[in-house]
Amino acid sequence: MSLFKARDWWATVLGEGEEFDQGCLCVGDVDNSGSGHDKIVVGSYMGMLRVFSPHPAKPGEPSPAHSQLLEVQLRDPVIQVEVGKFVSCSDLLHLAVLHPRKLSVYSVSGTAGNVEHGVQYQLKRVYEHNLQRTACNMTYGTFGGVTDHHSLCIQSMDGMLMFFEQESYSFGRFLPGFLLPGPLCYCSRTDTFLTVSSARQVESYRYETLAVATDAETRQDAEQHSKTAGKRLTADWTLVLGEQALDLSVPYFSPSSIFVCGERNLYCLKDNGHIRFMKKLEYNPSCFLPYSSVSEGTTNTLVGNHNNMLLVYQDVTLKWAAQLSCSPVAVRLANFPDLKGVVVTLSNEGHLQCSYMGTDPSFFSTPKVDAREQDYSQIDTEMKSLQRVIRQATRTQADILPVAETDEDLTVTATVSTNMDSTSIKVTSRCALQGPKLTVCVQPPLAVTQDQLVLEPLGNCMFHKTTSHSASLSSVILSGIPRVAQCKFSLPLRLVCCPSAPSKNAKYKITVDTNKPPVNLSEVFPDFLEKSEDKEGNALAFHFLSGPRVTVLASKTSQRYRIQSESFEDIWLVAKELVQRFDRHFAKQGIKDFRNSFAGPIPLAEYFETVDHHFELRVSAEKYQDLLSERAVQFRAIQRRLLTRFKDKTPAPLQNLDTLMEGTYRQVIALADAAEENRACLNQAFVRLRSATHLLILLVSLWQGLNTEQNAILEATLLPLLQDTPQLGWEESVDAAVSHLLRTCLSRSPKDQALSLSTSQLSMPKDTVRLKKHITLLCDRLGKGGRLSLASEANVPTPVMMPGERGEECLCVSLSLCLCLSVSVCVCVRKSSFSSLVFSIACNDAVNPFL
Repeated sequence: MSLFKARDWWATVLGEGEEFDQGCLCVGDVDNSGSGHDKIVVGSYMGMLRVFSPHPAKPGEPSPAHSQLLEVQLRDPVIQVEVGKFVSCSDLLHLAVLHPRKLSVYSVSGTAGNVEHGVQYQLKRVYEHNLQRTACNMTYGTFGGVTDHHSLCIQSMDGMLMFFEQESYSFGRFLPGFLLPGPLCYCSRTDTFLTVSSARQVESYRYETLAVATDAETRQDAEQHSKTAGKRLTADWTLVLGEQALDLSVPYFSPSSIFVCGERNLYCLKDNGHIRFMKKLEYNPSCFLPYSSVSEGTTNTLVGNHNNMLLVYQDVTLKWAAQLSCSPVAVRLANFPDLKGVVVTLSNEGHLQCSYMGTDPSFFSTPKVDAREQDYSQIDTEMKSLQRVIRQATRTQADILPVAETDEDLTVTATVSTNMDSTSIKVTSRCALQGPKLTVCVQPPLAVTQDQLVLEPLGNCMFHKTTSHSASLSSVILSGIPRVAQCKFSLPLRLVCCPSAPSKNAKYKITVDTNKPPVNLSEVFPDFLEKSEDKEGNALAFHFLSGPRVTVLASKTSQRYRIQSESFEDIWLVAKELVQRFDRHFAKQGIKDFRNSFAGPIPLAEYFETVDHHFELRVSAEKYQDLLSERAVQFRAIQRRLLTRFKDKTPAPLQNLDTLMEGTYRQVIALADAAEENRACLNQAFVRLRSATHLLILLVSLWQGLNTEQNAILEATLLPLLQDTPQLGWEESVDAAVSHLLRTCLSRSPKDQALSLSTSQLSMPKDTVRLKKHITLLCDRLGKGGRLSLASEANVPTPVMMPGERGEECLCVSLSLCLCLSVSVCVCVRKSSFSSLVFSIACNDAVNPFL
């Protein structure tokens, strides 16, 4: 940031919603007053043409109204305005206005008034040219050495230079190798036209060469004539810049100097195209203007950038930097009655500003401070009180967290109907909310009908997008950090499955025990009785939308319930739902000693099948990656050989290199398709693995009666990742976490606890033997009385964190989200900015593979 600010001399804002560019500003004595004072001419893309004669206003007062001399609404957008001698029979200055399809020349004249209203200005059109091509920009000068009047040259969007000698059209020429138009400038010293082509090089064309070149109506005609007959148009000289140019300028006061403003550099060239000097810019320039310097042999340059800065360079040395109120797109120097050398800037939004550079004197003086003696006893007392406050604040880490108020400014309640046809989320506030927005983000294959909407009574907003498996129905609403309102709710099971006919036999079976007499399943699952053929309520089946079926059978004589399915991981969601509904069912009856249990054994063999399948797909993914790399190297080598053969002046046989390249290309495409198919299978396998892991955690929790804290530790150990990545996979992460538990809280001897945790980088293992051994050992030690606890860890201050969590608060939220179908709704608001409240729903954890 600069030390100085540009001093405002006069400023105004032009219209509302208008757009301006670098060609929309020019200065000059357009009304031919003869005083030598300039007027400001501004045109806009909306067709407004304005003329100003600025006068300074007193501090704190708006600009005087009589500063604006003229304002005219034209029919077409204004691309560029210039002031010059454009009329053949007159030596006065006229105004040339370039439209997309028309060039108009106007005279601006003033008529003295007889009353206090002053001079009345009029805009009169002298002549105009209708253009056959869309114009881009223009330049003017004494083409061909004519000194009395100015001619005009217009560059079209398709690369044609159209020349006009006042009221008549002279000729048009197409630039060779043209792609996109660039800046255009005329150099009167050498009678040449300068532009920067799409090849990112400065090109110079002599007016004489342009005049005698072959004429053509279209670019195709020009290219054909250049090949057959006529004089071919070639550049006098070129200079490669390597970047696109923003603008060109040829100052009349600097002998043999051409200035080019690039995207990152400022160039000064000689008339023959050689570089005089170059300045590397550390910003993106928006406009520039060379002007005369008081030092002989040097040139000053004004450069504006997009950081609202105006910098002054003397050749390559930065002499001054001033802060502007907006980013300029055009800059000019003008002389006004009260001040000469005023910097005139125009922004793309229409902020027209006249300013000068300098500093205003400061009359501030530091007031005297009354000297007084220090009371050291009072200072000591204050220091002790502050130390007491600091000690109280640092006793526990919980004191750092914000304490919730009893009366919340914002409360969130959620009610989900089993049929999903009523209000899901209700937000109430004691403060005014202006246009609160709701952003919904869920984990595939769950999707939403509208991801952003204004908070209104909401209906069904979630649906199934595909038939793939899902491991989560959890959702979280979060917005901001300072204030959080949280509400947890569960999504209905009917969202993912529907009732079906029970099946008697299945490959995988899980038995859940209870300590109370068997209950009727129709009472526990009243929303799944549509196709149940069992009138006694001893059997119930669930048909998931992805195809699998899960059956629940209740024993008539014992207190057991069997859950069976043809897929091991498909049991997870039904088992968790059954346990939760049993707890709610007996809680409504006032039974407090009800308990679910699992007698064992833990189905590790079935679980390891899912682990091995996931690991095999990871190995296949690496093999496909290696094969793709080999074929890509081979393909590039063949391309180089073929390119060498084609560039050789002496033709040589290809020796079947083209056939080899085609075969390699087909192999690359086939391998890429196979890798993409394997990736999709790997994603589904990981979702199934998460579901199987959730089922394993549930069974271990029922088997050993784990409490909430122990269940959270086990879940953080076996589910450390939300998704697989090529750098870090589930197998190595779980192996490291399980090994840490076996060495700490589940160790059998102090010798095991003394083993240091490996700090080596995790990498993909060769097989799953070690992982399956550690998981088996974990279950064995839990079965023998081991207990999960963080207290036995060797002075580890930070809890186990998952990727994507932010601090201890996020850990608590994510552990609560690990439960089946649990959904956390958190609304974070800033107490002082309720007008910009934004909500978002994001899926955080895995639940079910049935979708």
